[in-house]
Amino acid sequence: MRLAEMHRLAAALPVALVVLLPAAAMGAGVQVSGTYVEARTADVYTGPCFANAEVGLVGKEAIMAWRIEEGGWDGVDLSGLSVLAVVRSEATLGDPYAERLGAESVLVVDAGADPPQRRALEGFARGMGGELLADVAVSLTAEVEFDVQANGAAAVHAGELATLRTRPLDHRDHLCGNETVFYPPLAPTEGAEPGVALEHSWQGEGLGATWKSPGKRSSFVGRFSR
Repeated sequence: MRLAEMHRLAAALPVALVVLLPAAAMGAGVQVSGTYVEARTADVYTGPCFANAEVGLVGKEAIMAWRIEEGGWDGVDLSGLSVLAVVRSEATLGDPYAERLGAESVLVVDAGADPPQRRALEGFARGMGGELLADVAVSLTAEVEFDVQANGAAAVHAGELATLRTRPLDHRDHLCGNETVFYPPLAPTEGAEPGVALEHSWQGEGLGATWKSPGKRSSFVGRFSR
């Protein structure tokens, strides 16, 4: 190759890289990430004997909570905001043999969100919850406090509507000796760890019922990215 041709090729390469690299990065990059907390009205970390005693009777309610640390949804920045999905179904959530789930839900959106962010948070929750959030009865707003400790303990408060407070599992929680994660998390997570829900309550409207379900091995704390 002649020297002049080499110079022209070298000059063109940076332009090509500027065009190609951002497109590749956008295709592979994470758009939104943060922390996820969940609790149900049935044990998720349990043995088959306990699970079989609960299935069909309890575990029909759950709260899923997301704290977005970085990124957004549909082009709207959601960093620092939170959203909760409160679910009530006709069958135990996660039961693979249930003929009909019949789930309905309420969304609780961070009061710190402006109107575009509120719509984006609702879309984000629906996207993460999938079929479970196909029937949203109402969307509410509340001041959301969201805290996750280094040891995995978590606390989520949505005004007077919902409360989740969890702790990690320890020796007190091995009741039958063959416990496992019987039900996986209801939403996509990364490294979610089961724990005990010290508090798990819903006092809002829209689902035809309220509940309190403390002291169960019914929680997950983890991270998400999408």
